[in-house]
Amino acid sequence: MENEQLKEVLRNIAQYKDPRAYKELFYSFYNELFRFAYSILKSKEDAEDVVSDCFIHIWQKKDAISDIENPKLYFYVSVKNRSINKLSSRKKQSSAFNEEYLVHFKSPFFNPGEMLLSQEAVSTILESINELPPKCKLIFRLIKEDGLKYADVATLLNISIKTVEAQMAIAVKRISNSHNFKAHFPEL
Repeated sequence: MENEQLKEVLRNIAQYKDPRAYKELFYSFYNELFRFAYSILKSKEDAEDVVSDCFIHIWQKKDAISDIENPKLYFYVSVKNRSINKLSSRKKQSSAFNEEYLVHFKSPFFNPGEMLLSQEAVSTILESINELPPKCKLIFRLIKEDGLKYADVATLLNISIKTVEAQMAIAVKRISNSHNFKAHFPEL
């Protein structure tokens, strides 16, 4: 969902208390927010709780949500903060968030069919991506799969934009230098 379309949905929720708009918002963002929460919490149940709580909060604060400048980033930051709070309540060190990421990829592309790549080639690319270091993999996924901007990822992870740029450069270099990748795409 594009930013302007998202803002329109939020206006409908805020002004008209439109349950259909809320349902559209939920179905548009639940899966990617769930994956993000799961990458932090490493628990399906806790991730579901965090994302559900986030959407409940959105409905409860529906009068103020239309004023949010960057709603997608707001949702990610909200899930991140709730996930960290959940970790604290489970008496885990919050450093686990900074050091260990469990990242699941559905695809490195928004639409692999448009890329005209075979399933084998996609598997090869996914294999290369999954060999990335955990933080590098998370940054790559947030940018390439979830469509966040570099600045948004920097804000979300409390790192500099230069760090995000460096991690993306490392990811692209490692993926392209991967043995499996070179075997399938020698021309690159």
